[in-house]
Amino acid sequence: MKKTFSWSAAFICMAALPASADDAGARAPYEAAIDSTLRQLDAIEVTANRAGAKTPVAFTNLSRKEISKKNDGKDIPSLLEMTPSIVTTGDAGAGIGYSSLRVRGTDATRINITANGVPINDSESHAVWWVNMPDLASSLNDIQIQRGAGTSTNGAGAFGASINMLTDYPSTERSATVSASYGSYNTNRQTVKVASGLFGDHWSVDARISHIGSDGYIDRAFSKLWSYQAQLAYMAENTTLRLLAFGGKETTYMAWDYASKEDMEKYGRRYNPSGQYTDKDGNTAYYPDQCDIFTQHHFQLLFNQYIGSDLTLNATLHYTYGLGNYDQYKTNRTLTEYGLSPFTDADGTVVKKSDLIRLKYNDNDFGGGMLNLRWQRDRLSMVLGGAANWFLGKHYGYVKWVRNYVGPIDPLQKYYDNTGRKFDSNVFLRADYSFGSAFSAYADLQYRHIKYTIRGHSDNYDWNTGGMSLLDVNRHWNFFNPKLGLSYNEGPHRAYASWSVAHKEPVRDNFTDGDPAHYPEAERLFDYEVGYSFTNKLFTLGAGLYYMDYKNQLVVTGQLSDTGNMLSVNVPKSYRMGVELQGALRPVEWFDWQINATLSRNRIKNFTEYIYEDEWTNPITIDCGDTPIAFSPDFILHNAFNFNVKGFEASLMSRYVSSQYMNNARSAEAKLDSYFVSDLGLAYTFRKISGMKELRVGMTIYNIFNEKYCNNGYAGAGYYLEDGKPVIYRYAGFAAQATTNVLATVTLSF
Repeated sequence: MKKTFSWSAAFICMAALPASADDAGARAPYEAAIDSTLRQLDAIEVTANRAGAKTPVAFTNLSRKEISKKNDGKDIPSLLEMTPSIVTTGDAGAGIGYSSLRVRGTDATRINITANGVPINDSESHAVWWVNMPDLASSLNDIQIQRGAGTSTNGAGAFGASINMLTDYPSTERSATVSASYGSYNTNRQTVKVASGLFGDHWSVDARISHIGSDGYIDRAFSKLWSYQAQLAYMAENTTLRLLAFGGKETTYMAWDYASKEDMEKYGRRYNPSGQYTDKDGNTAYYPDQCDIFTQHHFQLLFNQYIGSDLTLNATLHYTYGLGNYDQYKTNRTLTEYGLSPFTDADGTVVKKSDLIRLKYNDNDFGGGMLNLRWQRDRLSMVLGGAANWFLGKHYGYVKWVRNYVGPIDPLQKYYDNTGRKFDSNVFLRADYSFGSAFSAYADLQYRHIKYTIRGHSDNYDWNTGGMSLLDVNRHWNFFNPKLGLSYNEGPHRAYASWSVAHKEPVRDNFTDGDPAHYPEAERLFDYEVGYSFTNKLFTLGAGLYYMDYKNQLVVTGQLSDTGNMLSVNVPKSYRMGVELQGALRPVEWFDWQINATLSRNRIKNFTEYIYEDEWTNPITIDCGDTPIAFSPDFILHNAFNFNVKGFEASLMSRYVSSQYMNNARSAEAKLDSYFVSDLGLAYTFRKISGMKELRVGMTIYNIFNEKYCNNGYAGAGYYLEDGKPVIYRYAGFAAQATTNVLATVTLSF
């Protein structure tokens, strides 16, 4: 690692050297042409994957400047948490480590997330682990969040939103940036970013290396994160070719077991039950290696070409490799469930259950290609696109230690092994036609085909067969997703109306960890949206109405798999409806006020709750009627007061989230209370400093009013028989978030 930073320092010095005056004069016309090419590149990528003013969908854009102001090392969900209808969550409690977000109440498995159009969602789970891409925000040009079904895109179906990230464009000037952060809970970040500028008339190189660490707010919920990004680009008058690599390695102590309210009262809000066991002396101890360890690398080859005045081409090849494991201490486990035989201890007692340590591995390969053609003439614009992606996921596990075990473990005892394979392809045709001076019509037709198989044995023991459960999944889906809409754009006015259809296949956990009596089915969404906004120099006002009508929606149950993933189940009929309000006021140059709010109603029609005596056995049913969908608050408010005076910046950012339930039965035990949290951001930018472009010093005081709140958790229920009658019990765990804490950042730009 010392060598890495030595080369980085050398690159900074090289990048910071000014070009000669003669060289700069000779290159100015050519660099202007390259800048024009990059603007064309932006037009190609945005048109192919994104919504514009004439697209009849609800969306929000975050620019590079907006991202950099908030980027102090926290995960990307923290950067998006002030945009409409978004609620963020975090296991470690301080914004670094395992974090996620929900949009309109839908979780990340229903949010289509891409980088340069390439799917980021895991092909099997559809989840996104931001911890595998630490500090990616430092290499982003911008982000667009589309709410609702959105436009046709690649990867998993969008059932709540699409988040499209574009990485930095190739550099045309030499530059270097060094950034460092430090704050509460030993949270720290170091980032070095360099750009070669244009050389050889056509080439450029950009690179970044980052380290992020944190002890976490929750006990032992530490994170040790390394990441990188590198880009080699070729640019000609109408052509760009980029080879991009980014990724990283993370080691994160598990904190997804959360804590019950009773445990918080007994041990404090920061209590973490993960890895807890009783040692040989009868004392409480914690397994120090109770960690998630994962390495992930993304490779993208991006080609953009202007073929003529009317036709442009965008093509991509991509490959992602991931390998990692969970290292978990499990107490009082039945040995048979791990392929181990009971043993006789020194006292002659037959031991059928014991503490053990297991390793659960994930070895993934994901690759494919995408092609988009855009044709535009006069009032008609059309995009023809398609993609084909392949996925191979190997899942296997070992037992590496058993307390007092008598017998061989080899030293690792493999107890399950299965492989998932997925082929996912789609083709779409999107068209915009302008008629009159302000109206335009929109049509987007997508066909998507998926083939998914799982072969092998799962990590769940089947007592009926006396072995690990056999997995033999072979499913095919063919989806047709039409989208139609009208928009109006005239002066300060924008209005739109749209109807969209979206489908989505079940995820891996639905097959491997779901109720075997309820086989998972694909879900369908009809999304109806209307919106209006008015914008002038003084203020902006906007309102959007949505009604999302689902068939067989896979709603989360509140329960977790033993690796922390939310479990879900189909419900026949459900809906999400609401209004999204946005406003901004800028009465003077140095002050602006931004506010957005979502009022919604999220319901399952005639929900039936299944409660089991034991794991998936002897169910009883409770008819709950119409119930709120889990993790779907009825009211969300974001408010920001921003000041900017001669290099000094201050922002007071507040968010309110109403109460929500962590199950679908409206259980008091599973209720997350409402919370109101405010952050104060302060920064000053020094310019015209000798040898530097600028020096920015900032500090954010998070949760400035010391709100004690939880933003995530899990819930479950079971029953036992008493006098032949079932007695129901319920339980829940809560993800406590940090009280007042501080994070300071210094950034030097050369």
